[in-house]
Amino acid sequence: MFLFKSKKPIEPEKQASQVNEDLELVTKMNQEFAVSLDLNDTLKTALEVIIARLNAEAANIFLINDKKKKFECIASLHQNYLDEYELDLKDGVMGKAVQQKKCIRVGNVRKDVREIAEFYFDLDNKTNFNTYSVLCSPLIAANECIGVIHCLNKKTNDKLFIEDDRKLLETLSAPAALAIRNAKMAKEMIEKNKIQKEVEIVGEIQKSLLSKNKDENFPVAGINIPAKVVSGDFYNFSDLGDGKYGFGVADVSGKGIKSSLLMSKASSLYRCLSKTNFSASELLFQLNNEICETISRGMFVTMLIGIYDSNKKELLLSSAGHEPPLILSADGTFSNFSEAGPPLGIMPKTKYPEHKLSFENSSMYIFTDGITEIKNPSGEMLGSEGFESYIKKYQSSPINERLKTMIDDILNAGHIQKDDLTIVVIDGK
Repeated sequence: MFLFKSKKPIEPEKQASQVNEDLELVTKMNQEFAVSLDLNDTLKTALEVIIARLNAEAANIFLINDKKKKFECIASLHQNYLDEYELDLKDGVMGKAVQQKKCIRVGNVRKDVREIAEFYFDLDNKTNFNTYSVLCSPLIAANECIGVIHCLNKKTNDKLFIEDDRKLLETLSAPAALAIRNAKMAKEMIEKNKIQKEVEIVGEIQKSLLSKNKDENFPVAGINIPAKVVSGDFYNFSDLGDGKYGFGVADVSGKGIKSSLLMSKASSLYRCLSKTNFSASELLFQLNNEICETISRGMFVTMLIGIYDSNKKELLLSSAGHEPPLILSADGTFSNFSEAGPPLGIMPKTKYPEHKLSFENSSMYIFTDGITEIKNPSGEMLGSEGFESYIKKYQSSPINERLKTMIDDILNAGHIQKDDLTIVVIDGK
């Protein structure tokens, strides 16, 4: 039970009545704050209750900005302009209250120690307010000080708070601190969920940029399985007419939103430019110049672009630092296409070499390093040889089903995906 003593003798009946009123007030605050998850409403309610009970002229709540190491006023009643200022954590009574973790009363600011008086004189000049007496209680929740409640001037003739007021504010600040902490956590959770929802939307947009597999008579198919919601890989293929098919596979350096946004840009550029430019090397030249204009330092894109001519049984390929694709010949042997220029985004106006390959009764698998670097439970990477074994295992499967069946088998064998998995296959018949 909380007992708030007065300097003057109080009749036992009145003292008991006052204690009961304060207990009811604390209970009411706990109940109201428990259902309040809106930070602004919580702060406003806290100040209104405290000002009314303490009969104070003004009150405000300062929260600690951990990054800036400053007090920031986020709620105020009857004292203006405080939201324009950031105060050092050592300043005034607020700094002492946080340091000592207890409610502090300054009976008369003008008679207090010099640094306290000067602090309030300066603040009064900025806010057009006259401070006489101060109560300041730390807001402590889960053993963490998150800020302070700051009350100014009692509505009495001398405007001075007494010791009973200090004890009462110390009591009232406990439920207020818990409510503010809960409201902050709720606000942060809402923001986190909002960001997560936006990330999911980015992921859906990315999926829409990927080509959809067609029937088994179409000679190109692809698959992309992001390690997280968004991906830094992409692929695209299209029917160019006259038996020609264009395709591109890319891998953006790094992970996360930044990489996924660059991927979306590169993918959109490729889809646009590839409709009118049928030269693999010229297309890489254009893409590189565009990406170099806006890419962040340290980032780059590896990419392989090609055109399959089913009439001439030829592949036209150009690579910007991409993983060498695996080519499976009719006799069951593998070879690589390893010719490549630098990745996109490193050096503008780079000219990329273009190569023609004979391609009949063969299959080419273009992939990102997420597939070869995937590890089994023992920590061993699949590697090129392991990937080749899965290619041979499913080579006879229909092209539009082959890659999904292959990756499902790899993952079901206990391999742990930590990077995006992307494969595009071209069958030459």
